[in-house]
This record gives sequence, structure tokens and C-alpha cells, in this order.
Amino acid sequence: MSEFHRIKRLPPYVFEEVNRAKAKARGEGADIVDLGMGNPDLAAPAHVVAKLCETAGKPRSDRYSASKGITGLRRAQAAYYERRFGVKLNPDTQVVATLGSKEGFANMAQAITAPGDVVLVPNPSYPIHAFGFLMAGGTIRSVPAEPTPAFFQGLERAVVHSIPKPIAVVVCYPANPTAYVADLDFYRDLVAFAKKHELIVLSDLAYSEVYFDGAPPPSVLQVPGAMDVTVEFTSMSKTFSMAGWRMGFAVGNERLLAALARVKSYLDYGAFTPVQVAATAALNGPQDCIEEMRRTYRKRRDVLVDAFGKAGWDIPAPSASMFAWVPIPERFKPLGSLAFSKLLIEKADVAVAPGIGFGEHGDDYVRIALVENEQRIRQAARGIRRFFDDADRTLHNVVPLAKAG
Repeated sequence: MSEFHRIKRLPPYVFEEVNRAKAKARGEGADIVDLGMGNPDLAAPAHVVAKLCETAGKPRSDRYSASKGITGLRRAQAAYYERRFGVKLNPDTQVVATLGSKEGFANMAQAITAPGDVVLVPNPSYPIHAFGFLMAGGTIRSVPAEPTPAFFQGLERAVVHSIPKPIAVVVCYPANPTAYVADLDFYRDLVAFAKKHELIVLSDLAYSEVYFDGAPPPSVLQVPGAMDVTVEFTSMSKTFSMAGWRMGFAVGNERLLAALARVKSYLDYGAFTPVQVAATAALNGPQDCIEEMRRTYRKRRDVLVDAFGKAGWDIPAPSASMFAWVPIPERFKPLGSLAFSKLLIEKADVAVAPGIGFGEHGDDYVRIALVENEQRIRQAARGIRRFFDDADRTLHNVVPLAKAG
């Protein structure tokens, strides 16, 4: 039987290869320090869990919920945007609750994409930013990931050379995987460009609260007029360590959100009502848990930079997100990120995410997630150091080739 059309359009999921190597090593008794998937190990806030337990089992709470989110939750998200960004949203028309930002992105792609439509996506970038549109029948054109003038030069080239004309541009800052951060001036230029070229702006702001240095990351919706062309996606996964709860939001332009809500109405009945009630409590309740989350990731970042640096691997310190985007050491670079990542599992008992999984322009990098405690990060650094120290002896067939390259 021939492969299904939509499945054929998807490239191999390279993270699965690393997962298989990790599972094999663990099956053989290795203690792998897993810094690969951005899967928070912190506990969800106690008052949020308590609200979930209190609501579950109550009369009517087990019934179908609301596809676009219960009213209280949409109001809570609107209040968060006003509090955090000074952006006013109508909770009835400008907020849709999603099953995490990933589902929101994928269904927005379904809502707005016709076969062959061109969408501009940073490379490297989080996979759903491209694959959501590929699955919807669209075509991807890559643009630079860093929020610099080169980004806009890439947009200009893409608009001039794409047939048909692009319909949308995706941005994600703080960025996954690169940890780049954009400022309000960048967003002003982006909105002006989008309006000039009649582009939809789709902004992934999942890491809005995971920042360490400098001012809090802004929202593109802070730019006057951005609401005319923009939908922004946020998530409770990282902010409140609620990744498995699958709760996120799409906010912004009413027409685009109406299209998203229509698609969702055919596909799901929304998250389990007690999860939505608990998420409302998270947004409306005490926010000290967010600062505690930031402190934890900041300490882990500092330990990662220090311990890996002493082991011989310089880590650029991210100013935001829960990731470090790290160049592969020169002598291993010719291997590519997938082979290097597998080698780290085999020789250092450390799992990372290969940069090629985020786009071909990521192949000289790996992404390291701050999802293990400080002791485990130091353990990973010791494994890295052993691997580097032994590499000339144990990898004589690989490393000289890499050095020569």
C-alpha cells in the first residue's frame, strides 16, 4: 500500500532516533541525564492542583466542555494580557482556549491554509511552526531565525520570489530552540511589514514568562494596529509547569480567531472542564510560583554554563526560554547534530536534542533543555568531560576526520 499523502509530506522525525538510542542505553542499565525534550520536571502549583481535585467529580463537570474555552478561563486570559502587556482583549471574540499552543498552531494552519499557500517560517524553529502548514497542504519558505535586519531581508526576498504570494509569517520569541529574544522595535517593524504585504502574523509566545536577564519579553500585540493582522499563542505548559495538562490560548484578531474556533468546533469539545477551572485559578491566583520557576531555571542555566564550560564545552548563556542553543564542538561538527547527539548518549550518558530536528540550518547545534536539577546537570558535565578526554583514544576513526574537516 502506498504511503498516505499527508504523511509523505512530513520529513523523518529525527527526535525519535535519539529517543530510541536513549531507550536502548537505559535498557542496558545506563543512567542517562535527559536534557533533550523541553518537558518541565517542576510541579504544578499546589493551589492549582487543589482546584482541579476540588472540581473533578462535581455534578456536570464530567460533561462535554466548551470548545473555545469556558467563559471564566477566557476572561482570566484577557485579564492576564491587560496586566502583563497592557493589551485589552474581548474575551468573547479575541480569546480562544486551545489544547496547548501546539494544537492551536496546527488548527490555525488548517483554518487559513489553502493547498499551495506559502508561509514564511524561521529556520531553525519549533517543528509545528512548519509541519502544521505542511500537513494543511501549504508550502514553507524559510527565513532567518534571529530578530535582526537579516530577518527582514529574508522576508523581502521571500515576498519577491514566492509564487503565490505568502499568506503568513511565523515568529517565536523567546525562541525555541534558539532562545533569541525580540524587542518591541522588532515587532513594530514586523507589523508594518505585514500590513504592507498583507501578511498574517502568527506569534508563538509560549516562553513569555521564562526570562532571566533584562526586561520581560514583550507581546507583538503591544504594537498599535497589530490586532489587525495578528494571532498570538501562549501556553501554561512552561509558565505553570502544566505541560501534560494541555492548556494554551490563541488571542488577537477576531476574524482569524473565529476561523480557528470554527475548525476546533468540528474537532474537539475543549479540555476537561476541571482542567479549565484549575487553569483559571492559575491565571487569577498568586503569581509567586512563576518567580520561583524563573529562579529555578536561572540557577540551572548558570550551573550548565559553568559546569559544561569547565568540561570543555562553551555554552552561550540564554537570556530567556528553558533552552540553551549550543554550537557543536568544532572537532565533532562534521558528524552533524544527529550523529553527535547519539554519540553523547553512548559515550557521555547525556541526551540532547539534535539541531537538525528544528530545520536544516540547525545542524551545527544541539538544544539543551534545563529540565534536570543542578546535581544532574553537574553529573552530565562529568560525563561530557570523560567523553571529551577519551575522544582521541576511543574515537580514533571519527575525531581525526572531524579535526581535519
